[in-house]
Amino acid sequence: MSRNLRVRQAQTVLPFGVGAILDIQGESFVAAGIGDWPAAKIRRQILAPRLVQKLPRVTALWAPPPAPVAEYDVPDARGPAYIRFPSWLFCGSCRRMVRWRIGEERFGRPPVCGSCQPQRKLAPMRFVQICAQGHLGDVDWWYWAHSQLTAPERERCPDRARLRFRVEESSTGLEALSVSCRNEECEDASRDLLDIQGTKALRCTGRNPWQYRSESADCPETVQIVQRTAGNLYYPVVHSALDIPVPAAPVVLDSDTAARVRTHAFWTALCQALDAPSARNLFDLIAESVGADEALMQALLEEETGRRLGEPAPNPAGTGPTGGPDGDPPFYPDLSWEEWTAFTQPVPESSQEFSIRRVGLGIEPDDAMPWHALDAGIAEVVIADRLREVRALQGFTRVSPSEAIVPVDTRVGARQAHWLPAIEVFGEGVFLSFHEDSLTQWEADAQVQHRVTGMADDLSRSFQRDRLASVTGELLLPRFPLLHTFAHLLIRQLAFESGYSTASLRERVYARPAPAAEPGPSQSGILIYTASGDADGTMGGLARQGEPGLLAETIIRLLEQAAWCSADPLCAEHLGQGFANLNRAACHACALLPETSCETGNSLLDRMLVVGGTGVPGYFEAAISAARVEAAQISQESGLAEAPAP
Repeated sequence: MSRNLRVRQAQTVLPFGVGAILDIQGESFVAAGIGDWPAAKIRRQILAPRLVQKLPRVTALWAPPPAPVAEYDVPDARGPAYIRFPSWLFCGSCRRMVRWRIGEERFGRPPVCGSCQPQRKLAPMRFVQICAQGHLGDVDWWYWAHSQLTAPERERCPDRARLRFRVEESSTGLEALSVSCRNEECEDASRDLLDIQGTKALRCTGRNPWQYRSESADCPETVQIVQRTAGNLYYPVVHSALDIPVPAAPVVLDSDTAARVRTHAFWTALCQALDAPSARNLFDLIAESVGADEALMQALLEEETGRRLGEPAPNPAGTGPTGGPDGDPPFYPDLSWEEWTAFTQPVPESSQEFSIRRVGLGIEPDDAMPWHALDAGIAEVVIADRLREVRALQGFTRVSPSEAIVPVDTRVGARQAHWLPAIEVFGEGVFLSFHEDSLTQWEADAQVQHRVTGMADDLSRSFQRDRLASVTGELLLPRFPLLHTFAHLLIRQLAFESGYSTASLRERVYARPAPAAEPGPSQSGILIYTASGDADGTMGGLARQGEPGLLAETIIRLLEQAAWCSADPLCAEHLGQGFANLNRAACHACALLPETSCETGNSLLDRMLVVGGTGVPGYFEAAISAARVEAAQISQESGLAEAPAP
């Protein structure tokens, strides 16, 4: 019954970052905070100065080593810690429930039932409890089984651990499942799971499973019981930035001297005692023994603790580099303008990790319609032969994306780290910019403005408005749902024509209005790129699709496909669908993508803005009409059209 559990390095940020539940081979784990990560000498620093400067109170980004899941999986493993959760398990044969302890873990073996012969593998309970403060815990199954008894009757139960998870064959659904007490004094202590989901009067643990009991907070939030794979259990706050050419800053933290400082016997003691009277003595002792100067020592301290020796302590507990359960809401910096400039500047700048070249659609002056109509809408095509993207996990929320963020380091006070877990991925892409004059003229249409105003009103009432505003800008321009929908349609078409899976392609939409402090043209482009931890889509295939001629034919075909949806006319005439009614004409049959490919979670989409219909002029409506006329002419010339009546 031995097994090997592995998590890819890229998955330690998303989707199995700090606070997320991982189901693997019938077992369930939760990713612990970065306080349980290996030391800096084992981790690998990721250089992304543009991203670090945008994030508040963050001094560095570190990638986990490519190591197994947990220390009990392989001896001396040094990867991120994953804790078994939920701790309540049950046997599928005898139905006994067991509260599993971390001390019972055995190398290479899953939990098994000690009462069955042969031994059966234990399965995790399906339900857990969460709260709006970001806490996660086991359901109090003993209380649930005894909840229909009086308080004196519950007090007579001699053993809180003797529970059984029963299944009634005569019923179906959750009503068939029940938790009962196996003590003889509690013969009537049993309750089914029919109404277990939702808000319950249970006590919040005030902590997450990887935290010690001493770290529990007095949490007044109402507990919600959900399935451990529920969508509202984990909302990661991930920031990503492309590595674009910028003046390189001198790197002083990766030298041999810096490595000797980090591995010094007193380095950890210094980081944990910056306010102690002996801190200066430790500082001088380490610097003298390894030959480090004052500047390097202070920079390393700032990287590890967020402050230098002699500086006052940071904000109170719970408000570290990324806020806390009682602190800041999620913060989303705008990293788009530097990238937009890098793609649109007249003379492209390239670097080792950012190689681009400007090409065209390949449309010649003597080409007929619909090619000229397409050329009138798209201004430039830029092929990115190589891209580097850095993704950093700032924290997570539970119950709703708008709740206060839980930092990736749940420790408090001076112990809280001022770095974030991150990964770097490499890929390629195709960038398209639209004609600003054509876009401005299209946006001025009254029907377009009326349709997008309705979407903006729904967005202002949505719980996702703060997160989506970081992508759309302070004002939702009509060009954003246009470009966003076009990006989705292009990804879906590339999946048909080039063999890529939709999940291996990602989008970046550049449609933010110009800042008020710097008036000028707004953004008007999209980037479709591959950036994954493996080789899917990183071998030149996507760049090939952006070559002149190929891309134009792909766009014409996607427009023809988008003009009709199998759910029409219901889809085309819909005035609000999706979460918070943030979509219009967009459904799974025509425009939606895997959420890992979309930066807005499949929100703010409208196919009619692209192809036209229901009284709304589409940006590419002229190209579609010309394509249909050309198709009819070709059909007649080939003799495939219906012969006229005699």
